[in-house]
Amino acid sequence: MTVPNIQLDAPDAVLQALATELQNLTPELRKAASYVLENPNDIGVSSIREIAGAAGVKPNTLVRMARSVGFEGYDDFRAPFREDIRKGRAAFPDRARWLQSLAKGGKLGGLFADMAASAIANIEQSFADMDSRRMKAAADAIVAARHTYVLGVGVNHSLACNFAYLAGMAVDTIEAIPRAGSLAADDLARAGPDDVLLAMTFKPYRTEVLEAVEVARGQGVRIVGISDSPASPIVVGSAHGFVVQTDTPQFFPSTVAALALIETLMAFVIADAKPDVIANIERFHGRRQRLGIYRDDWGERS
Repeated sequence: MTVPNIQLDAPDAVLQALATELQNLTPELRKAASYVLENPNDIGVSSIREIAGAAGVKPNTLVRMARSVGFEGYDDFRAPFREDIRKGRAAFPDRARWLQSLAKGGKLGGLFADMAASAIANIEQSFADMDSRRMKAAADAIVAARHTYVLGVGVNHSLACNFAYLAGMAVDTIEAIPRAGSLAADDLARAGPDDVLLAMTFKPYRTEVLEAVEVARGQGVRIVGISDSPASPIVVGSAHGFVVQTDTPQFFPSTVAALALIETLMAFVIADAKPDVIANIERFHGRRQRLGIYRDDWGERS
């Protein structure tokens, strides 16, 4: 008989334990666990049959999933969620059409307020699930790496470039990929155990990012994964995994929390680098001042 883990008395602890165990589960148990990880707000308010139906598994699968992380049964597993149910957010199956209806109905003021509220909530919830020790561990790995590749495609490529550009002022071994005209997997051809890949992708996950992460893992590269679910393929099994919230009233997933995390990790990298880093950054900006790249006053030319 499985002995309940008395330390798993809070939803976040239960979810973390489940995410850690995810790789060791059978496909059917992994299916159930992935649903739970991605829909924690449902656990405390829905029956086992409702959860099983939504996850596409049998109720007994949820019982076995609960036992895999140290609970006697599903009721014990669900208990922490009943004690600490987080308020759910509205979901819009067709958000683009919903936005258009707001505009026609003269309700853009409400949209403005909802956008602001969701941006703040995303950052608060994302940072509540992190801690400085995990952030420092990821920064340590980046600073110590022979080379750090920062991977993002689509809108996330700008986040990758932003991180590489700013952190690169302190550490000159950081590079955003894919390079122009290249493939991310090709850019990792010479990467190995002394290197780090910082990768990010959010639902729907980009195939080229998932494939590049698998290539990197096969070469022994340490992965720092940033995604929107603890069940994300680039978070599960990574040396350093971070989950950010992307909820928003608009059609496209929000990148506000991802940007906040990237900026925080960049700050940790700079703080963790060698003491002469500040001098390097000052020289960098001093050179730009001399070249006239910066303008202190629009009316005066440097």
